[in-house]
Amino acid sequence: MTTSQSRRPANARRAELLDQLRDLFLAEGFAHFTLDDLVARLHCSKSTLYTLAGSKEQLAVRVVAHYFKCATQSVERRVEAVQDVREKVRVYLDAAAEALRPASREFIDDMAANLSTRATYEANARAATDRIRAFIGEGVRQGVFREVHAGFVGEMVGHAIAGIQRGEIGERTGLSDAAAFDALSQFLLGGLAPAEEAQGGQK
Repeated sequence: MTTSQSRRPANARRAELLDQLRDLFLAEGFAHFTLDDLVARLHCSKSTLYTLAGSKEQLAVRVVAHYFKCATQSVERRVEAVQDVREKVRVYLDAAAEALRPASREFIDDMAANLSTRATYEANARAATDRIRAFIGEGVRQGVFREVHAGFVGEMVGHAIAGIQRGEIGERTGLSDAAAFDALSQFLLGGLAPAEEAQGGQK
């Protein structure tokens, strides 16, 4: 057996463990787990966990990064299948809501309370803001959105997305995360519609 052939099963096992850890953390959070707890839950050895990261802190960072990487890839695949920029905005926010749906309040709270994982979370929120800003700029250039400051609107949407992810919007409004994303999509697309379309919709 060649070195590359022997490496593949090990790589596959690490990928499987990352997915299992992601699903476990999403469902239950991660701050309360010890490495021994994780070994028992995943039916693996501690040395196997150490192939993923050298400490529980580093493991949390890697798993959170893995979650956001998978979520981003899923969202972007759905956006790539759409041509109309208005539909891109709607699909992007719908897909973001779907990606966030498995995340428990414990996971969100643990991620926000940990400086390292919060940095990953905030980087993802900034990336989402940049994507929305790009969609808005594209729509303005095409004339399907009214003339607005894409950067300003993008920042507003970014703050709203961050508020939904942190659970603040749900606490204040009673909306589920998915419903909040849907309301944000409706609000954003309605506000960006050219004046004649907005007036036509009010008749």
